[in-house]
Amino acid sequence: MLLAAQPMLAADSLISGEMKAYIGYGAVVCTLLVIVAALLIVLQAFKVLTRLVLKAEGYTEEQIQLELKPAKPAKPTKAEVFNKLLSLKPLSEEKSILIEHDYDGIQELDNPTPAWFMYLFYATIVFAVAYLFTYHVLGIGQLQYDEYKTEMAVAAKEKAVYLAKAANRVDENTVKVSTEPAMLASGQAIFKQNCVPCHGDHGQGVVGPNLTDDYWLHGGKINDVFKTIKYGITTKGMPTWEKQLSPGQIADVANYIKSLHGTNPAGAKEPQGTKEEEGAANATLKTAMLIKK
Repeated sequence: MLLAAQPMLAADSLISGEMKAYIGYGAVVCTLLVIVAALLIVLQAFKVLTRLVLKAEGYTEEQIQLELKPAKPAKPTKAEVFNKLLSLKPLSEEKSILIEHDYDGIQELDNPTPAWFMYLFYATIVFAVAYLFTYHVLGIGQLQYDEYKTEMAVAAKEKAVYLAKAANRVDENTVKVSTEPAMLASGQAIFKQNCVPCHGDHGQGVVGPNLTDDYWLHGGKINDVFKTIKYGITTKGMPTWEKQLSPGQIADVANYIKSLHGTNPAGAKEPQGTKEEEGAANATLKTAMLIKK
């Protein structure tokens, strides 16, 4: 027995798993085809048997054909479908639903309201009652004005998130001069917290240079100021702030520093660096600050 089993095991090992799957699928398909063929043969046998029985009962060949293949019922016309949908009777049967009374020779038909229309009408009543209790009695849902307030509150939060993200997308190449009070107030708070020891509480200069005059060591444009704050000037003791402050906060501080131009605080440090002419944007910012003050 062991010797006989060895060739079978060897042959089985030569057939891959994929080939075994194909053989299995083929066996299943062949079995299904045999079953279908058997059913067709049985059906044909029933037809032959039925024909023999009907013929024995005296049916003619035409009658047998009609029994085996009955005629399909005629499809209803569009008018019949329309009448059935609206629960109407055809014109030929309207006499049976005429109401006895008439007005000036005009008679009425006793046509009932279609069932689907009545179901729809009842559904609207149920919906109206449910709506009344939900929104006006129990107060579960929000009315239109409340929905409006909710949507506006959600929109305000989304706007704040968007503006916060947009503010932090700024860099030394895209920063712009701004006179927005909220931005200048934010910049002033950050300046007083971090910059006063070196530049003074009014930008007059202490260890660092005076930030209110026309002279700048590393450029006086808004882009230059942003870059100086962001990367610092480590060789002169100016630290880098890009890890402590977000890009939006750096832009706020840069704009606050630009707003200090020309304020001439008491005890201002002597000018250092190169004199730069005030641009149109800086002049506008200065005018706006003076008007504010």
